[in-house]
Amino acid sequence: MFDLKKLFNKHIYSKMKVYQIISTIFVLFSISTNTFSQNLLTHQDAIATALNHNYGILLSKNDSVAGAIDRTFASGAFLPRLNATIGNTWNNNNQKQEFSDGTERGPNNVRSSNFAASLNLNWTLFDGMKMFTTKEKIEEIWKLGELRIKDEVVNTVAEVTAIYYNIVRQKQQLKAIEEQMAISEERVKVADRKLSTGLGSKPELLQAKVDLNAQKANQLQQQTLISQLKEQLNQLAGMQLQEVFEVVDEIPFNPDLQLGNIADNISNSNPSLLLAEKNIGIAQLTLEEYEADRYPTVSFNSAYNFSKNNNKTVVNPFQPLNSRNNGFNFGLTANVPILNNKIVRRNMAQSTLNIEFLKLSYADQHAAISADLRNVFRDYEYQKLALQLEEENIELAKENVAIALERFRQGVSTYLELREAQKSLEDAYNRLIAARYNTKIAETELLRMRGDLVN
Repeated sequence: MFDLKKLFNKHIYSKMKVYQIISTIFVLFSISTNTFSQNLLTHQDAIATALNHNYGILLSKNDSVAGAIDRTFASGAFLPRLNATIGNTWNNNNQKQEFSDGTERGPNNVRSSNFAASLNLNWTLFDGMKMFTTKEKIEEIWKLGELRIKDEVVNTVAEVTAIYYNIVRQKQQLKAIEEQMAISEERVKVADRKLSTGLGSKPELLQAKVDLNAQKANQLQQQTLISQLKEQLNQLAGMQLQEVFEVVDEIPFNPDLQLGNIADNISNSNPSLLLAEKNIGIAQLTLEEYEADRYPTVSFNSAYNFSKNNNKTVVNPFQPLNSRNNGFNFGLTANVPILNNKIVRRNMAQSTLNIEFLKLSYADQHAAISADLRNVFRDYEYQKLALQLEEENIELAKENVAIALERFRQGVSTYLELREAQKSLEDAYNRLIAARYNTKIAETELLRMRGDLVN
């Protein structure tokens, strides 16, 4: 690892060379970090891991699988119901009979067995087209599950992107702090040298050390923040990331997004609007199911029955010892609704009200998303302009610090002037790094609302 103190001592302290030193520090820190980063995690790698292991996505997939199972067996509504029944009963009875002529009959242990079997078929031929509506409704519920997965995926990608590039942002912030520390260390050296030669004061040296310690505290705080953000990213990825990893150094973004292209046909691309629209369609199918209850139900019924009785002994001589009965029957059954406490009308009224509510909710959601889209795009345009301005401003701030540091060495300015220049550079870095991150977040939000974060 390079020594910043030696780096400063090796250069001639002209204004241009000091300026070059400050500019080089930031680059060298970046190169050093990449050199010692053994486990680089790219943005795409983070997304891929999250899509495979995020618990929210896995739960949505589980719900979708349940809907897919219902869809697979939806055709069962058109098939008949066929049930078989079989049973055997054994009897052991004591009997006693008295007749009018005084005779008695009463054998004990009268044993018999009764065997019965039946095959019953019931086939609904007409139910007001309800079975067709139910099948279509199951199909739409399955599609709703797919949309929920996509919505969860889009939101997860947006969240992963925000946290990932927040780590990059805080990493850049850490480099800026370390650059400030290098300047403060040089300031402490100069103040100490001036004090030893009688050209400076001890409060000046003490203040330089206090400022350096404050920056060291900020460095520790920044390192802790980066660790916490990495843990949040790992949680989004289902705790599947490596224990130690590094992120890239830059925050890329697309500067060419156009509002017209994003807002065009957003009703057919925004996941939230697609979900709301699908819920309206399902509610309309539910209304059709209730309407079908007003019509009669016609069913075809058929059965095959078989029974056999075996008696070991009989009291009545005319009673058979063995008997068997089997046969086939069929017919039609119509169930006509006449009076059902207005249940159908109530269900239809509630379903109609629910449809109206969902339509109003959809309209409100569409208006809110359209307004949010315009506001996010305005923020995107502002952040691009702010980023361009801060890119120019950071160079001015660096040069200003270089000049102030050189003047401080030569004793023609006070440490207050240098501190003010350092504070200006710190603020410039804060604004620059924030503008980079905010531009990326605005871009991500635009693509999320459009539904273009994933294909």
